Amino acid sequence: MRRGVFREGEKVQLTDRKGKKVTVQLVHGGLTETAHGLIPHDRIIGQLPGSIVLSIDKSRHETDEKKQEGKRFGGWPYVVMRPRMVDYQLSMPRGAQIMYPKDIFDVLGAGDIRRGAHVLECGGGSGAMSLALLDAIGPTGRLTTIEQRADFAQISQHNIELYFGQYPHWWNMIVGSFDTVAAGLEPHSQDRIVLDLLDPWNRLTRAGRVIAPGGVLVCYITTTTQMSRLADELRAQNMWTEPEIYELIERTWKAEGLAVRPDHTMIGHTGFLVVSRAMATGFSALHKRERGSKNVFSDVDRTGHTPQEDLKQLEIRETSDRKVRKVLRDLNDQLRVLHAHNDHDGNQNRQDDTGNE
Repeated sequence: MRRGVFREGEKVQLTDRKGKKVTVQLVHGGLTETAHGLIPHDRIIGQLPGSIVLSIDKSRHETDEKKQEGKRFGGWPYVVMRPRMVDYQLSMPRGAQIMYPKDIFDVLGAGDIRRGAHVLECGGGSGAMSLALLDAIGPTGRLTTIEQRADFAQISQHNIELYFGQYPHWWNMIVGSFDTVAAGLEPHSQDRIVLDLLDPWNRLTRAGRVIAPGGVLVCYITTTTQMSRLADELRAQNMWTEPEIYELIERTWKAEGLAVRPDHTMIGHTGFLVVSRAMATGFSALHKRERGSKNVFSDVDRTGHTPQEDLKQLEIRETSDRKVRKVLRDLNDQLRVLHAHNDHDGNQNRQDDTGNE
């Protein structure tokens, strides 16, 4: 972790009073253009985090710099900080769409990804997830990232090297397909596996070979059809525990005096996380048994039987005659109360009308 004054080459985050953020890399003599003027990098280099820098008027930039010292020239104040990892992930150049930080950091928690772990990741993208994984496992761990596209792998490598200040030696980026690369890994050599793919259900066999018993598999997918297919395949293979499936919704709030309310915008659905653990060799997973009335796998329109046979085949329990008679009795009692009440009100109204005449 970097400490002390800002130095040339590192990235900083500029935030104005409206909360708008700009992330820049410091260069001697460099200038960053904002909506409120130019930010000279030389005014940031040598300052401590938490300092304030003022933008300068673009039209006056060519004037004597000494005359500009200590004057705003109608400039705009920015607080300068080193970016947090979440800030860096959202601002870094990307080729592929990154996973949102709210999902990334839950992958770390749900996947129990910690110091010293050996992690296999497939779908490197622009490096946002890889960055979090590398930080979580630390130099005593080992991350193997598989990315099919060479250009995405290069973007990911550059983003991560810029964040750490050097190429992390505990990272191995491999360009290729998951099946090919995983086939060359030692059996049961991976403590955790993170898949960010279109078809993770097609990778479960290979993943099952390289993951250690009790290891955690975390899959990130975006659609309900992917989620359903993945869950069914995890159960069918019988070597993965019952999958946990959920999504995360993020909503920020405003708190200004008595005006405390949620923001009008929020980060809603971005994707699903499907989490499962590997069974030991020779043991089958335990899954919940569905009750007869909960059958969701058969299609009543395609059985070709009579309605009564369909109900029996689907194991849906028919409503008993006794229950139907009880329901009808209850409804008849309620209707008698209603009719009696209506008759009473009708007689009362007629009496009132006669009295008035």
